[in-house]
Amino acid sequence: MKSEKVLSVIMPLYNEEKTVALTIADVLARPETAELIVVDDCSTDKSLEIVEELAKKDSRIKIFKNEKNKGKGYSLRKGFEHATADIVIIQDADREYSPSDYPILIRPILEGKADVVYGSRFHGGPGRVLYFKHQLGNKFLTFISNLLTDLNFTDMETCYKVFKREVIQNIKLESDRFGFEVEITAKIAKNRKLRIFEVPITYNGRTYEEGKKITWRDGIAALFHMIKFNIFTGTKDSFKNPID
Repeated sequence: MKSEKVLSVIMPLYNEEKTVALTIADVLARPETAELIVVDDCSTDKSLEIVEELAKKDSRIKIFKNEKNKGKGYSLRKGFEHATADIVIIQDADREYSPSDYPILIRPILEGKADVVYGSRFHGGPGRVLYFKHQLGNKFLTFISNLLTDLNFTDMETCYKVFKREVIQNIKLESDRFGFEVEITAKIAKNRKLRIFEVPITYNGRTYEEGKKITWRDGIAALFHMIKFNIFTGTKDSFKNPID
């Protein structure tokens, strides 16, 4: 498998008019990018208009629109359905995560070592110094998730999750909002044949004043989703096609 033009980049979008153009420029500058699938979640600012203008200049940009605000998880599901490249990666539009990390993220898959790769903010890569309590919350949620899945992630809540296309398109997903991170982790853990890697990434976190959206309420919801998807959801309910 060659490293060029192997990526379907899925970008959920909601009110990121200050950063979306720069993020898209970074994504399209990567030689690995075959297509960028943007799913707008009823943005109320100029985000969608900006993407529509950029799409006129680059045919790799594909735009889908939710009829009403549904959440990140719903937008990702729609994006996964339309992905056509060999490898699928999630990309936020807020510039916290850098597409310059694509090579290290996809390398384990290209080398035939992995089916799923997570990019960890806590695995030794450079990052902006910000909220200690927020980091503590992320590590706590990862710890609980690891107890339930018996996987040893350092950063379950990371945005950068990478999948072989046939893997992500075979998973039944239902979370509409930030519960996606917990749900996808729980469900890939149920298929013990999947080879999962974690690699260090750079991270330029932003403050709430700069537009950060996730809050402690999402952390409480994540605990509920952990119980639901790890304990009360079986393997047959997690995959569209039977796992051999």
